[in-house]
Amino acid sequence: MARSAAELYEEDFYAWTRAQAAALRRLAAEGWNAPLDLEHLAEEVEDLGREQRNAVWSHLVRIVEHRLKLAYSPAREPRLGSFDSLDEAVSNVQRRLTPTIRREIEAALGEIYAEGRRHARRGLLAHGEREAAARLPTRCPWTLDELLTPPPEDDPAKQP
Repeated sequence: MARSAAELYEEDFYAWTRAQAAALRRLAAEGWNAPLDLEHLAEEVEDLGREQRNAVWSHLVRIVEHRLKLAYSPAREPRLGSFDSLDEAVSNVQRRLTPTIRREIEAALGEIYAEGRRHARRGLLAHGEREAAARLPTRCPWTLDELLTPPPEDDPAKQP
C-alpha cells in the first residue's frame, strides 16, 4: 500500500529523501519550466538522507569498538568511558534508524564490524593489551539488535 509523502517523511526520513530526489529528477527530465535548480535540489535532498545513514554507520562503528573493548579487555579502566561512549552512540542510532537505513545497515554489518574491530584493536594495542587484541573475533558476534541494546545501568563492570 502506497504511503503519502507526508507519512513517509514521518515514518522513514531516509526513504522520503530518496523518493523526493527521484521526483525532482523526474520533473527535471520532463522539462518542467520553473525557476528551480531541480538537479541540485535533488542532490541536496539526497545528501540529507545520506548524512543520516552515514551518522548511523559511524555510531555503529563506535558501538562495535566499545563493545569489543568491554568484552575482551581485562582492564578495569577506562570502562566507564567506554560505557558512556556506548550509551551515547546507541541513543544516537536509535534516534536516526529508519526501516530503510536498517535494511542497508544490516546488509553492511560485516563492513561496519571490520571497521569497529580495527578501532578496537588499535586502542587495545595502544594500551599494551596484545592478548586482548589477538582474541577479537574476525566475524561480528552480535546482531544489529544486540548491538543496539543499551549498556546496563546498574553495574558498569558487567559485560555488554
